Amino acid sequence: MPLRVEALVATDTASAAAAEGRRAKDDVWVAEEGDMSGASAGRPLLFRTMKVKGSILHPYRFLILVRLVAIVAFFAWRVEHRNHDGTWLWATSMVADAWFGFSWLLNQLPKLNPIKRVPDLVALADRHGEAILPGIDVFVTTVDPVDEPVLYTVNTILSILAADYPVDKYACYLSDDGGTLVHYEAMLQVASFAALWVPFCRKHCVEPRSPENYFGMKTRPYVGGMAGEFMSDHRRVRREYGEFKVRIDSLSTTIRRRSDAYNKGDDGVHATWMADGTQWAGTWIEQADNHRRGHHAGIVQVMLDHPSCKPQLGSSVSTNSPIDLSNVDTRLPMLVYISREKHPGYDNQKKAGAMNVMLRVSALLSNAPFVINFDCDHYINNSRALRAPMCFMLDPRDGQNTAFVQFPQRFDNVDPTDRYSNHNRVFFDGTMLSLNGLQGPTYLGTGTMFRRVALYGMEPPRYKAENIKLVGKAAELGNSTPFLKSIPDGAIQERSITPVLVDEALTSDLATLMTCAYEDRTSWGRDVGWVYNIATEDVVTGFRIHRQGWRSMYCSMEPAAFRGTAPINLTERLYQVLRWSGGSLEAFFSHSNALIASRRLHPLQRIAYLNMSIYPIATMFILAYSFFPVMWLFSEESYYIQRPFGTFIMYLVAVIAMMHVIGMFEVKWAGITLQDWWRNEQFYMITATGVYPTAVLYMALKLIRGKGIYFRLTSKQTEACSGEKFADLYTVRWVPLLIPTVAVLVVNIAAIGAAIGKAATWGFFTDQAWHAVLGMVFNVGTLVLLYPFALGIMGQWGKRPGILLVMLVMAIGTVGLLYVTLQQDGHRMSFLTRPSG
Repeated sequence: MPLRVEALVATDTASAAAAEGRRAKDDVWVAEEGDMSGASAGRPLLFRTMKVKGSILHPYRFLILVRLVAIVAFFAWRVEHRNHDGTWLWATSMVADAWFGFSWLLNQLPKLNPIKRVPDLVALADRHGEAILPGIDVFVTTVDPVDEPVLYTVNTILSILAADYPVDKYACYLSDDGGTLVHYEAMLQVASFAALWVPFCRKHCVEPRSPENYFGMKTRPYVGGMAGEFMSDHRRVRREYGEFKVRIDSLSTTIRRRSDAYNKGDDGVHATWMADGTQWAGTWIEQADNHRRGHHAGIVQVMLDHPSCKPQLGSSVSTNSPIDLSNVDTRLPMLVYISREKHPGYDNQKKAGAMNVMLRVSALLSNAPFVINFDCDHYINNSRALRAPMCFMLDPRDGQNTAFVQFPQRFDNVDPTDRYSNHNRVFFDGTMLSLNGLQGPTYLGTGTMFRRVALYGMEPPRYKAENIKLVGKAAELGNSTPFLKSIPDGAIQERSITPVLVDEALTSDLATLMTCAYEDRTSWGRDVGWVYNIATEDVVTGFRIHRQGWRSMYCSMEPAAFRGTAPINLTERLYQVLRWSGGSLEAFFSHSNALIASRRLHPLQRIAYLNMSIYPIATMFILAYSFFPVMWLFSEESYYIQRPFGTFIMYLVAVIAMMHVIGMFEVKWAGITLQDWWRNEQFYMITATGVYPTAVLYMALKLIRGKGIYFRLTSKQTEACSGEKFADLYTVRWVPLLIPTVAVLVVNIAAIGAAIGKAATWGFFTDQAWHAVLGMVFNVGTLVLLYPFALGIMGQWGKRPGILLVMLVMAIGTVGLLYVTLQQDGHRMSFLTRPSG
């Protein structure tokens, strides 16, 4: 009874909060004219288009224009007042500021027309009943059961199996790129536990449908129709889930013990054994030829067969059914385990290669016209999430020309202050809404629904009205006849999933599609499927689709469609950004350069992609500016970038202030908080002083050596499991990547101390002291921006920010006193050595 009261209160609170949120958003967004008019050809529109109100949008655009004029005036003034005393410093500064202005313009132009599109699930249900919703193939990728804990993966799969979508209309595929028996047996456990979990979710309308996240919630508002049975069912399922977790956690130990027992009777064989007494075809625990990591046979196993089209009600409470499911459909979606063939003589192309194998294998098993992909740590948070993208794909206006629908990424495990901007709301809720007003958002690697034929490299209907023909395409897609025959069916938008008999012939065809050699002399990885030889295969794949003329849509819904796990350890977070920034530079120096794309790419979309590929270059100038203060330490006189220095500072402050005012407008229409915006500013400075320069260096080495860049997998294994919730936040792992930012910290602390020392030496009311204080403002600003980094490298001491402030004051004071002492000693020595008379 207390739980139910709590649930009702929580429900009322949530409803009030949602209503308040809608009222707040109405102050910013308004329906586009004509959007709510009659449906096209008598068919209902499946989404609403919202534009920013003119009272916000017009001043926002005007300020962008004003700042552009101010930048031009600033440059003209600087050229007119060239600094002849420090020409090298002035020239460097001019080049840097020119690049800053150029990159700002590239970043700002695509943001002139932000658009929000809201899916209408009611209209979808009215037009497309359960029976005629199209089929979906769901792809999940994983590779390492240590860096990507198996518990994350199984919860992701369970949330997919329990999604609110017709059971016989979608199939789930897990790609285990490590070929480990742990993942295979985990899927066996999932198939067993899902028979209880999925009906429980349907019976009680459970949200979210990832058991780990559901049972971890403090409040669980009940919205189902069987409140009387909920408590007993909840206790029983929770107990079953606890036992399930124990089995998952013990898999590695169980497999090793079993294998050791089998290997005792074999001479010289150290195989990994399955429960049925056969050798595992994938990677062995003790690796051997043909069974080591990166060298094993391909495996396809249907863990759950395709269900029937008719509902199958469960049974009452019994030994085999711990809860009453007599009025619940107990069918489960199709579940398939895949581990592609690996061979050391081939470049396996990491995640992109695994995705392309899943695309081909699924074409023979289910061949749904739409596919959606997830990382192994991203679960379905809103059970209706698979329906939402269909509102865009099936809309009568331009649905058939929509290649993919991108959802924002949301995260559970981020610390309350979001120290390292893991939520990245400025990008997901700002930049993506801007691109939504152009050709569409870019592909972000997870939580994305694709039209299958767009991945095959086919052109959108607006450019190719005739039916799909394979003339000239066979050589690009490979020589598998069954696969080529499946392509026309996969292009049928209304197609459902039909059961397939997995016989010996089909098994042979599937094995062929998974071989390393299948893609030789084909267009896979370039013009077909996910793109290869680049760290940011997601962005480049989206770019390839856009340049063919397809468009994309951005879909944000409440509650969030999907949620995942972010690396809150400083080192892992920086490595993640290093992979992104390095991959961006690789894209610029490849055939995916936005400057050479076809005319089908929207002009402002081209600018957006160009900005996404060259943004790390600006960091070289930011790093230079960050180290300029070192000159304060070695000279009694100030090095002036520009004279008159006071006017230069006023121009600079005005230009920077206007940029932040524009940012406040973006905060308003993007619906983010000031903390989100401020954390984004801080983390940009952290990455600009350490990560981005490293990415530029890696790219330079690649251009010189001609070899690709290896970027390590971001580890999702956390210390939080051992006790403290955000333990990883206070873990320091020193790597060379941290050194440049530490150096910037030290230089700017020393520069502030030297500035104070100079002011004390010259007199606090002299012009020299005034100039020293003006210069010190930027040093203080740099320290404020690097504050989260300083806390991060303090480790456990970072829990007490006061200690950091005391250390900063002591360090600055020490440098100031040292400077004054050295100056006085210098003057005294100068006086003593001066010739008499």
